Amino acid sequence: MSHLDEIQQAILNGRLDAIAELPVPESYRGVTVHADEVDMFEGLESRDKDPRRSLHVDDVPTPELGPGEALVAVMASAINYNTVWTSIFEPIPTFKFLRKYGKLSPLAKRHDLPYHVVGSDLSGVVLRTGAGVHNWKPGDEVVAHCLNVELEGPDGHNDTMLDTEQRIWGFETNFGGLAEIALVKANQLMPKPAHLTWEESASPGLVNSTAYRQLVSRNGADMKQGDVVLIWGASGGLGSYATQYALNGGAIPVCVVSSPEKAEICRKLGAELIIDRTAEGYKFWKNENEQDPKEWQRFGAKIRELTGGEDPDIVFEHPGRETFGASVYAARKGGTIVTCASTSGYMHQYDNRYLWMNLKRIIGSHFANYRESWEANRLIAKGLIHPTLSKTYSLEETGQAALDVHRNAHQGKVGVLALAPEEGLGVRDEELRAKHLDGINAFRGA
Repeated sequence: MSHLDEIQQAILNGRLDAIAELPVPESYRGVTVHADEVDMFEGLESRDKDPRRSLHVDDVPTPELGPGEALVAVMASAINYNTVWTSIFEPIPTFKFLRKYGKLSPLAKRHDLPYHVVGSDLSGVVLRTGAGVHNWKPGDEVVAHCLNVELEGPDGHNDTMLDTEQRIWGFETNFGGLAEIALVKANQLMPKPAHLTWEESASPGLVNSTAYRQLVSRNGADMKQGDVVLIWGASGGLGSYATQYALNGGAIPVCVVSSPEKAEICRKLGAELIIDRTAEGYKFWKNENEQDPKEWQRFGAKIRELTGGEDPDIVFEHPGRETFGASVYAARKGGTIVTCASTSGYMHQYDNRYLWMNLKRIIGSHFANYRESWEANRLIAKGLIHPTLSKTYSLEETGQAALDVHRNAHQGKVGVLALAPEEGLGVRDEELRAKHLDGINAFRGA
């Protein structure tokens, strides 16, 4: 039996107190991209780039454990858009991030390798902790958020997202969560929600924390009760959490989706005001270079039809180029457009008259700090916000899972099993789970 097999069996048999005595494996399987393949999709449109070609499952050496860090045995992980971007080498190959990080210190040099172990979510069990770690020990069941910070300068000590050395783990750093073992900083760790399976608890991390900061936190839109919140992609990995936070916080979500099936998912979550943008036939762009303000107006009229004449107080933006002009137009006077991504393109265009003359605000929001991530995870653990897992793949199927997300052929979040041999394992609080089973399973089979 290999060392990894021993660790897996100890976890599955509940012998977590034995973890500290088991040897750490010298290597493990991880999902990687290779530096010598960054040009493999040259000449192809983004939509034609296939993550199944670029994502590999390799046996890689276990990294050295540094001060303030932890090695985690990964039971499950999940796919995020940053893994898709990594796999198609857009907007730039992530090896540029690793090279830059590697110049920071001798310890950071570990990350600058000709392969990149990807993934920005995990649930699992702490194997070892480095010098100076006091809050976590081997055998602790954990999830990890993806904020990697150094905090050696002053800028990040009010909001760690502003640290000059802020990075996204598994995207801008190596040794990510789509693997059997992951390397994290100890201040990325949070308690695993006891009523969830390994794959369910792995899936919220990145998107749940992102949605919390973007919509709820004072660093984002600072949503209040009664706010009308326009949510693009409201049944997707990010939007599904925004929809839950709006409903949970007493706001009024207006959910924009692209099919009747996605509309039904929003209704399952409790949303009532839904726009099927495909059925309505909105075409915000006349051509590659020119938008159509009449379509913005038609879209705004539809929102007011649903809300009884009210425009959105908050627009929850992440598609980017395709929708941003409509978002700026649609927000109410004095309203807020809060953006965290640009999945349809980074170069936004909008009519600035609607912004400045109506005193609207655009807020940039990127992931979340430790406190925000902790609060978001706490709400998951209490059963007030639920995971949106729709489907789970094996580690060997990660390329297909990333392709599904790349082609928007998924709902909610897509999970990946690592050391967990099957779905359904890891539940410690069956009573709490039973109370929320419908919410937990809302996206299953979608």
